[in-house]
Amino acid sequence: MKFTANIIDLHRRRIFHGEISIENGIVQSIQETPGTSNDYIMPGFVDAHVHIESSMLVPSEFARMATVHGTVGTVSDPHEIANVMGVEGVRFMMENGGRVPFKFHFGAPSCVPATGFETAGAVMDSQVVEELLKDPKIYYLTEMMNYPGVLFNDGEVMKKIAAAHRIGKPIDGHAPGVTGDDAKKYFAAGITTDHECFTYEEGLEKARLGVKILIREGSAAKNFDALIPLLKEFPAQVMFCSDDKHPDDLALGHINQLAARALRSGCELFDVLCAACLHPVEHYGLPVGTLKVGDPADFIITDDLQQFTVKQTWINGQLVAENGRSLISSIPCEPINQFNISTKKASAFAIPVNRQPPTVNHPPSTVKVIRALDGQLVTESFTASPKIENGFAVSDMERDFLKFTVVNRYQEAPPALAFMQNFNLKNGAIASCVGHDSHNILAIGTDDSLLCRAVNLIIENKGGISAVGPNEEQVLPLPVAGIMTTEDGYGVAKKYAAIDAFVKEKLGSTLAAPFMTLSFMALLVIPELKLSDKGLFDGKAFKFVELFGEGA
Repeated sequence: MKFTANIIDLHRRRIFHGEISIENGIVQSIQETPGTSNDYIMPGFVDAHVHIESSMLVPSEFARMATVHGTVGTVSDPHEIANVMGVEGVRFMMENGGRVPFKFHFGAPSCVPATGFETAGAVMDSQVVEELLKDPKIYYLTEMMNYPGVLFNDGEVMKKIAAAHRIGKPIDGHAPGVTGDDAKKYFAAGITTDHECFTYEEGLEKARLGVKILIREGSAAKNFDALIPLLKEFPAQVMFCSDDKHPDDLALGHINQLAARALRSGCELFDVLCAACLHPVEHYGLPVGTLKVGDPADFIITDDLQQFTVKQTWINGQLVAENGRSLISSIPCEPINQFNISTKKASAFAIPVNRQPPTVNHPPSTVKVIRALDGQLVTESFTASPKIENGFAVSDMERDFLKFTVVNRYQEAPPALAFMQNFNLKNGAIASCVGHDSHNILAIGTDDSLLCRAVNLIIENKGGISAVGPNEEQVLPLPVAGIMTTEDGYGVAKKYAAIDAFVKEKLGSTLAAPFMTLSFMALLVIPELKLSDKGLFDGKAFKFVELFGEGA
């Protein structure tokens, strides 16, 4: 099998007209030939850090959608399903992804559970992690979110890091806002990447330490504009990643979108394509072809070096996508799950004002409020006077203080309750079992009955996302670990877009991605104020705080 077109050689940073010969899925020869062509053959795109679970799709369906946009491989952290199902979940992802022509490269989750301040479905200690790292199909130790554990030499954390070094596999970083001496100590442990830089200054400091900077632009965190100048200054140290990509966004594009934006930002073509295609392969030692003789025949064909609209995607010499259509077939899949609670009553979500400390004998004057930020994983916090009706603190739509709850899905327990601003729901509630990192049920609503109904829709379906108004309700079931579905990815994208539109148009949310934002409101390792199933948590002080009152 031979292909003739303009060949983009990222290793020698040149473009030439030539012919590529492929046999048995391997590049046999690349020859420069005279002629002209409108087409370009180039290495495929690689997402340098993504949680497949955030697409709500099993890996095989993610592959069907991603290949349309020229993605041939991913560096995938199965941390989400691992928090629900442990090693069984990691093996599920590897097995399902291995049944389709796509190059998933999974890592050994480093932080399961993410913290000791929440209830998860599994525990993966250093011995379990080391056994996973010995598997040749496990490529790295995933993002070390427990950066305090690194800074204070926690025994279990350091054993996991030592195992990765001993076995010879790279270690991913996760150090939002960690700078100065703390950053030096964190990365001196042998951690080599960070995808959590929120500002140019933070990225610059870490790049100067030799850290590989992953510029992240997904459905949740969007740091591209802040960090893209680093590609011009440190072109050898930059990669692109999505981190989390919802199905409706994945239907529109993937890493090809970031490459196009980088060009529009004034970056040089070869710097862009090395970040998007080559650097992840080299850094993680991935078995992905980059158009060298002897490589697997992984490449894309495009006639557009501005938008990178993909005409064909080839993996191991097999055509897997053509002109916007996936050629990968859907495969049957038996769900795995862990859901151990019964439906709730509305009274479970009431907040009596006597929740205040017993030494205080008058109604609380202040309540802590989480302020969600559109497009960000971090939150802000402030105190305000609560709205009180009949001895209970309730949602206040005028000030957009809405009741927020996290419900333990693994065992019966009282819901944790707080207040949150910026969702702007007018009369309704939304809930999700996609709740980083332990994937308990997260919900926010304007009154207890609607909040309860949204939560119960998740419980009845053993996972998913839901939205409830006074006269209408919608649910997208996610039966695989409560966070994914085996359904056709494009169908899921349409269903997700419909429920997302319902939340914005009928319930009034002004957030760009309300479900994605909600999913990070229990992510305790990213400050400032979050809610776990065990209570309100200060991510800066790394401790629980009281809902009522200004102090801890």
